[in-house]
Amino acid sequence: MELGLYTFADVSLDNGPGAITPHQRLRNLMEEIALADQVGLDVFGLGEHHRPDYAASAPVVALAAAAERTKRIKLTSAVTVLSSDDPVRVFQQFSTLDLLSGGRAEIMAGRGSFIESFPLFGYQLDDYDTLFAEKLELLLKLRESERVSWPGGKHTPRIDNRGVYPRPFQERLPIWIAVGGTPNSVARAGVLGLPLALAIIGGEPARFAPLFDLYRQAASRAGHDPAALATSINVHGFVGETTEQAADDFYLPQAEVMNRIGRERGWGPTSRAHFDQSRSPSGALFVGNPEEVAEKIVAHHRIFGNDRFLLQMAIGIMPHAKLMKAIELYGTKVAPIVRRETAATKASAAAD
Repeated sequence: MELGLYTFADVSLDNGPGAITPHQRLRNLMEEIALADQVGLDVFGLGEHHRPDYAASAPVVALAAAAERTKRIKLTSAVTVLSSDDPVRVFQQFSTLDLLSGGRAEIMAGRGSFIESFPLFGYQLDDYDTLFAEKLELLLKLRESERVSWPGGKHTPRIDNRGVYPRPFQERLPIWIAVGGTPNSVARAGVLGLPLALAIIGGEPARFAPLFDLYRQAASRAGHDPAALATSINVHGFVGETTEQAADDFYLPQAEVMNRIGRERGWGPTSRAHFDQSRSPSGALFVGNPEEVAEKIVAHHRIFGNDRFLLQMAIGIMPHAKLMKAIELYGTKVAPIVRRETAATKASAAAD
């Protein structure tokens, strides 16, 4: 199973003492990705947002900078808001990243959990579903052929046998579909035979397992081999040297973000009691010492059968030194346990 990280590159909303500016956050981000590569993590994702609290409105630019500081780690968006972007430019940009990185680029395409990019780029929220469906179809067509003919549609212009360059380093640029739990989105990924990334940020993760069943059933009905399709769960969490230190370091930054977003969306406020409940073995937060986090990852791998696990540790204004230590622990302590346990499980299943 691949293990990795993702972030939205949070920045401070004020200029008080200890504020993290976009300049500083992006410089810190380069060090985080380089360290993730050095300690043997498999994937690093950067999510696209168009808000003052995040510095990653152009993830592919930051990932290209990281490509020059890394050797092995895969570099992906998390996500690319395809609905409000131009599929041709998305393909060209990630093909360029793929060339720079020697074949380590991926696209994680989604509709986005925030709506700021729609009015910013002149799109209507009434077209939320059709925008994504049409642009995803075009993106997949661009991946298949150097020269493209496209009839055009409600949201995309006609293309008459035009070449799209550069072509990626990989024969087929990986395109994942990212979902937040909508069954129709899950089924669409299965029908298209695309790998699926499921974000789980609340509730009991086990309750989401039927979505992977739906995904595999839809893939099978469409003629795809479900065993050949990759799946990922993307969650919040943090690794510390002790359980108490991990919880104390992660709670305040994560709670500040969740409460801020909650006020926008009408959620009730979170609390330390709710946080502590969520980091229990059945909760959605993967917070604890290396052994605890590894045990929880392995336990949920048994539930989901997922091929990838991505952890969002950099939530809110997290001190850079603490985050770097957490990445080190994730790569050097958590990952070896998870890889050993999942390999043993796979070997046992093969023997049976």
